[in-house]
Amino acid sequence: QLRLVESGGGLVQPGGSLRLSCVASGFSLDYYTIGWFRQAPGKEREGVSCISSSGSSTNYADSVKGRFTISRDNAKNTVYLQMNSLKPMDMAIYYCAADRWMGSCTDLAAEYDYWGQGTQVTVSS
Repeated sequence: QLRLVESGGGLVQPGGSLRLSCVASGFSLDYYTIGWFRQAPGKEREGVSCISSSGSSTNYADSVKGRFTISRDNAKNTVYLQMNSLKPMDMAIYYCAADRWMGSCTDLAAEYDYWGQGTQVTVSS
């Protein structure tokens, strides 16, 4: 069974940090680009960041540039999202997704084949 499982969410104060993990089971992430998306209550899902299958190419939403870093460890079948300087506007459910594509990654959700169940990130004092 192909699965993506996110973890690492939680409650953090503004200015704090969290590291999200996305672990794949049932398939190898070697051939997949990975995207992180988020959805806040009452808002549409938005792309946060993505990374190519090799890790050589990454993209970030303007709202997180300079604060978030995406990385991957294919040996561990895991992708990470390091989130620093968190703001209340970052509060959302964060999802990882896999796209069987070995080119540049995209923030188009429709391109992704597999999705995790999400992890809640709450930023509040």
